[in-house]
Amino acid sequence: MFTGIISGVGRIEDVRPLGADASHGRRLVVQAPAGYLDDVALGDSIALNGACMTVTSLELDTGRFGIDISAESLARTAGLGEPGPVNLEKALRANDRLGGHLVSGHVDGIGTVVFFEPVGESWELRISAPPPLARFLAYKGSITVNGVSLTVNRVTDLERSCEFSINLIPHTLQNTTLGTLRADQAVNLEIDLIARYVERMLGGSLPRP
Repeated sequence: MFTGIISGVGRIEDVRPLGADASHGRRLVVQAPAGYLDDVALGDSIALNGACMTVTSLELDTGRFGIDISAESLARTAGLGEPGPVNLEKALRANDRLGGHLVSGHVDGIGTVVFFEPVGESWELRISAPPPLARFLAYKGSITVNGVSLTVNRVTDLERSCEFSINLIPHTLQNTTLGTLRADQAVNLEIDLIARYVERMLGGSLPRP
């Protein structure tokens, strides 16, 4: 379990195939910030861009850790199959502050950035979400974008998608990878955990993206 409050920005340094064809996953080597791994052990969970992964190797002297990601996970997430910066969050402890919202680390769908421009001292981010996620997006509700807990400011239902808008303050831009987003870039989305259970209790089910 996570909160969507990013605790560090790392970088995928190396991507190695785990087999000879597309049915195999990849092994990632991630460079973490200095001291980030001091309380991490093998088998711990760390979310990369909002996707929960298991630490399979540790290099405390270099500040690197490894994860194995399946072909299924690669197909259903964005930004984890090649070198580049990633948002990091360690799993929530029972006595931690819940600064964002309850996040499971399971990506529900891939969205696309359609607008990202400064508005005053902040930036407006608009994302096109897959239609099956539309009913889980609400004004002032929570959404996780690349692992970051954010508040929805506006929702517009379109014929073939659902577009939602978010306001990003300078602190968020400086301490996550969201400041590097660009139009047409794919992002990982996770709906609010409470909305997921409400849907189930009302007799529906979350379609596969």
